[in-house]
Amino acid sequence: MRELIAADGAVVPVPDPERLVHLQFRRFAGCPICNLHLQSIVRRHAEIEAAGIREVVVFHSPAEELREYDLPFAVIPDPQKRLYIEYGVQASPRALAHPRAWWPLVRSLARGTVMIVRGREAAPAGTQPHGRLGLPADFLIAPDGRTVASKFGKHAYDQWSVDDLLARSGNWLRMGGYR
Repeated sequence: MRELIAADGAVVPVPDPERLVHLQFRRFAGCPICNLHLQSIVRRHAEIEAAGIREVVVFHSPAEELREYDLPFAVIPDPQKRLYIEYGVQASPRALAHPRAWWPLVRSLARGTVMIVRGREAAPAGTQPHGRLGLPADFLIAPDGRTVASKFGKHAYDQWSVDDLLARSGNWLRMGGYR
């Protein structure tokens, strides 16, 4: 077991001995596309927890930037991208160039602009030491440490939806997983 330190200082065990962990890799604090996706996770967080899943989201931003966001799950700073390297999470120019990323990019920029103007979110830092072209990745980790499902995104908005996550956790339970 490894203990990750969240942006708020909480210790987060991965794997969690009591439940599945949905370990998400996102881009940087304030990433409009990441924020659009995470709002779907926030809206259904109670449902995710009821399914026996703990959300853990990793960003390649420092803790002080991540503390500006009020999210109901563990947010892990990884500014040196050590976890990204360990899990094989990549960056690519195709992150934003893929046509399937364009509509979410437009929607996320519009939403982000409104939220920043209203003072509800901070703008992302002007520069990102590891760039802005990261690809998302999702891992579902069982209490015994096995990765029972994973997805490496092909573009910036290619990640599991909440329904995908719940289906994968249900499949794991049906195949003999435990809660």
